[in-house]
Amino acid sequence: MIETKRLRLRPWREADKPVFHALANTPTMMAHFGGPVPQSKHNAIIDRMIDQQARFGHCMWAVDLKASGELAGVCGLRIGGHRGTPVPDELEIGWRIGEAYWGQGIAREAAEASIAWGWTNTARPRIAAWTVIGNTRSWGLMERLGMRRRADLDFHHPDYPADDPFGAMIVYAIERPA
Repeated sequence: MIETKRLRLRPWREADKPVFHALANTPTMMAHFGGPVPQSKHNAIIDRMIDQQARFGHCMWAVDLKASGELAGVCGLRIGGHRGTPVPDELEIGWRIGEAYWGQGIAREAAEASIAWGWTNTARPRIAAWTVIGNTRSWGLMERLGMRRRADLDFHHPDYPADDPFGAMIVYAIERPA
């Protein structure tokens, strides 16, 4: 578990599945993912995170507010895993913070803690992140975190058809500090 001033980043539990689905499955939250999805899709994401935590000792963790214990979203590190792309083995940072918590610096606080954890607990030379070009909030945070655009690593996400604009990923990365 990672603790910051206001947050706890922790491994996922089965009981998180319906709570995360309700938090993340709004039209606004899913706008850059092609729209709301069935709960089974979010359940599968959490199952993958539980598996990654068990295999690698990290994942995109559940983010709780320390003051209330409420689930505010997800943030953490995982292995990219997108075969046939320029990022198959990158250490990826990602986040999705519920819209009720936007504008409070929660995503940045969680992301900074995740990056610090990555430098301390892995030997990776960089941490990367990707999103669609229209997700200005996400790539704006990437820039505020000190990440730089890596157009040489841009790719089309294999989970989307070739002509689907939601699959066009832009990549940012931050190099390990000297």
